[in-house]
Amino acid sequence: MTEAATLALPLLIGLIGVALLFDFLNGLHDAANSIATIVSTRVLSPRYAVAWAAFFNFIAFLFFGLHVAQTIGTGIVDASIVDPRVIFCALVGAIAWNLITWALGIPSSSSHALIGGLVGAALAKAGFSVIVWTGLGKTMAAIVVSPLVGFLLALALVLLVSWVVVRQSPFVVDREFRRLQFVSASLYSLGHGGNDAQKTMGIIAVLLYSQGHLGSEFHIPLWVVLTCQAAMALGTLCGGWRIVHTMGSRITRLVPMQGFCAETGGALTLFMATWMGIPVSTTHTITGAIVGVGAAKRTSAVRWAVASNIVIAWVLTLPAAALIAAASYWVTGLIA
Repeated sequence: MTEAATLALPLLIGLIGVALLFDFLNGLHDAANSIATIVSTRVLSPRYAVAWAAFFNFIAFLFFGLHVAQTIGTGIVDASIVDPRVIFCALVGAIAWNLITWALGIPSSSSHALIGGLVGAALAKAGFSVIVWTGLGKTMAAIVVSPLVGFLLALALVLLVSWVVVRQSPFVVDREFRRLQFVSASLYSLGHGGNDAQKTMGIIAVLLYSQGHLGSEFHIPLWVVLTCQAAMALGTLCGGWRIVHTMGSRITRLVPMQGFCAETGGALTLFMATWMGIPVSTTHTITGAIVGVGAAKRTSAVRWAVASNIVIAWVLTLPAAALIAAASYWVTGLIA
């Protein structure tokens, strides 16, 4: 290791710590996505639900490749312009927006906050030429597509399941789907851990790459994978009860069969996106799925005013995080 690299080591460790803090807050902020339905249907208490979700968040790396991490690391902005200041300001933008929306109880997207922060910091440093428009375009398209796919899959599932169990008593249906919700909640938590934790992996890996610690080829070291999965699982374990209320009951009231369909539809959407390397929002996905199962009963079962407020937060997330990150870049330039 060169003398310059040695001098940069404390800064590098500090920035990795900040990235892991974001990952922890991501798990805290998005815990409701994994547990809202299983808690609102009273299948599990919040305490046991977060432990269940945290476990499956952690082991998600065993089931998915690292395509999303590759997209974040090299597919949003040109990796050659990334430096510690860009990463720090990107994380400031993402963390600040996460804390604002968490305090307000709004289920915004941690994923898009991070991407917005990265774009804002990169623009402040080098302008529009460093944006990888294909990768950013896929991510922007996913803002619309992922909740729509979640909505359609959950709607189709609840209609199919309703037809299959039409001759069974409500008691039997409720009992069976209480059991099945353990499966659907596990699948959704796997999808959440598989897609969301990889975003922080990509940030840490591109930071290491920019400092010459990964050699000539970009890759994701195993220790980065394990620490990111652990940080997200710990955040999930701490929970996010403000947002559980919004996701689990304020949008629409759920029964176990509906909860199963929402979680399964959301999980299938996340699995497809993760395998395709698209960093989607777990918040957007599960919200679309919950609206889908509510709309299957009747459109008036969905509290559209609450849903519309959430959509406004989605639209604001990427530009708001980008503005905070860009402002942070300019401020750090004045201080340095």
